[in-house]
Amino acid sequence: MTPTALKTYLNNLVSKNLKISTMIWGPPGIGKSSIVAQIARRHQMDFIDVRLSQLAPTDLRGLPVAEEGISKWYPPEFLPRTGQGILFLDELNMAPPAMQGMAQQLILDRKVGSYEVPPDWFVWAAGNRKEDRAAVFDMPSPLANRFLHLQVIPDFDSFKTYALTTKIHEQIIAFLSYRTTLLHKLDPQQPAWPSPRSWEMASHLHYAGLEIAPAIGEETTAEFTAYIQLYENLPDLGRILKGLDRSLPFPEEPSVRYATTIGLAVRAEDATQGYNAFTWLSDVATAEWIQLFAVDLFRSLRTKGQMGALAQLVQKDTRLQGFLKDFQGLVAL
Repeated sequence: MTPTALKTYLNNLVSKNLKISTMIWGPPGIGKSSIVAQIARRHQMDFIDVRLSQLAPTDLRGLPVAEEGISKWYPPEFLPRTGQGILFLDELNMAPPAMQGMAQQLILDRKVGSYEVPPDWFVWAAGNRKEDRAAVFDMPSPLANRFLHLQVIPDFDSFKTYALTTKIHEQIIAFLSYRTTLLHKLDPQQPAWPSPRSWEMASHLHYAGLEIAPAIGEETTAEFTAYIQLYENLPDLGRILKGLDRSLPFPEEPSVRYATTIGLAVRAEDATQGYNAFTWLSDVATAEWIQLFAVDLFRSLRTKGQMGALAQLVQKDTRLQGFLKDFQGLVAL
């Protein structure tokens, strides 16, 4: 499933209060732990992220302490004791078998040693697959059988939705719209390679004017650098957003068209600017480019609380109304 579908599924587990232990499988860097953290924030729950590969069995079970000639296990302070939340066991299958065996007690019985998971907590886990060339151990069948298993794969539409709402750099969104295969390209021979996680790091570097190769690798950076040189050929987006020049032509090159539509969607500060860009594109571009722009514009303006104002402007334009009737699903995105 895509990251968006994973988020929907996990939201349903929480909404329906299904405390079934759940294992999320997927390649590194696609945002598994980030999605779980988002679910916790959405439902205003606590979130505890435990990296099992970094723990020893005694770290989870606790330390034995003698009391009146009897050993009692004192559980670690990071395990929850009250409230409601998600206990997330990350890197589960990177933990050695002894550690997985200890985690099995926590997952199956919801307790380990003298510790018991509070009733209002969900227990979820995540891990990488063998084909991702991660240093993983086989998961014992009894442990695997205790989980729901959700397989998540990289998906550009899911990443773009996240990127538009979190203000990932416009040029990175435009580049990946043109070169979607570079969203996630695992290279086990190199320490830096492109993934949704490393693209977000690259965005921070790019905003700061720093080299992004340390995040995504030299090869991908070379392609990105060549792509952003195309920005010299963009029409004047500022004039389009202000509604000052509707006669500017739409670029011919697909790579520049992606940069133009993404740039307009991201740079539109309010409904009026979004409407100006919408009307310009409806004059100069074909339906596929208008649709691509509209999806991104709606996502961006929704985060800015401007969708209502845009709807009022569109209501006064019969041509744009006709376009939206042809693509009614866009409004719900």
